[in-house]
Amino acid sequence: MRVKYVLNEVLVGLWRNVTMTIAMIITMSVSLFMLGASVLLYMQVDQMKDYYYGNIQVSVFLTDDVTEPQKAAIDQAIKGSGLIASQEYESKEDALERFKKLWADSPDFVDAIGADSLPESYRVKLTDPEKYDQFSQAIEGLPGIRQVIDQRELLEKVFEIFNAIQLGALGVAIFMAFAALLLVGNTIQVAAYSKRREVAVMKLVGASNWFIQAPFVLEAVVAGIVGAVLGFIILFVGKVVMLDNKLQALTTILTPIPNGNVWLMLPLLAVVGSLVSAITAWITLRFYLKV
Repeated sequence: MRVKYVLNEVLVGLWRNVTMTIAMIITMSVSLFMLGASVLLYMQVDQMKDYYYGNIQVSVFLTDDVTEPQKAAIDQAIKGSGLIASQEYESKEDALERFKKLWADSPDFVDAIGADSLPESYRVKLTDPEKYDQFSQAIEGLPGIRQVIDQRELLEKVFEIFNAIQLGALGVAIFMAFAALLLVGNTIQVAAYSKRREVAVMKLVGASNWFIQAPFVLEAVVAGIVGAVLGFIILFVGKVVMLDNKLQALTTILTPIPNGNVWLMLPLLAVVGSLVSAITAWITLRFYLKV
């Protein structure tokens, strides 16, 4: 009987303050979406680091007037460094084929580039990427070498951007979570005030605090769970529409986001949304019932 009463009061309370309930759900869904996006981005950045740092290469670009004896000397110096896991020579024609694949979506740009515009190079994978300086010192300055580039430096700049986006998403999530807390607290206060006479009667007849508080706390929990589900739907649809169908086709930097990682966000957001809503409502009511 008590359970039925509590559930009935929850439904009545949600409907009585329907506009504030909708506002609370929307704010909660946005904040939880940003939280899920930041957590997912954190996981993805770690995955990308493992992938790219495990396949990192050093590019040794040659001058346009490099001679065959110079190339032989460079090849011998690379092999003799003792730091090489693998190496691959890339001719101008090979460089052009790679360029065409990278810029396949810009045919006009590809047509404007010829093989003579791209340099010959060696693509070298080190046994230990941390020993790049040692490798670079061993071959830099040899005749025929234009530039030695460590891909790790380029990747670190890219990951700095991703880390900044990650922190920005987390900051927005925290800001929206604070707004959601205020809305939850305000909604519960309004709901409790509208039922102040019933609460007073229940206290007079000896009803326990948990029995009085339960309908209000459950209202907040329901709103938090609904907000979590909406936030997850936005996150999942955004992943499918933006990353799978759009951004993934435009860049080779992003590694695919596993659907399993996205589905992990659903229980995470539901737990966070329900706990935050319940705790906020409970604290608000503890203060209200002491008045």
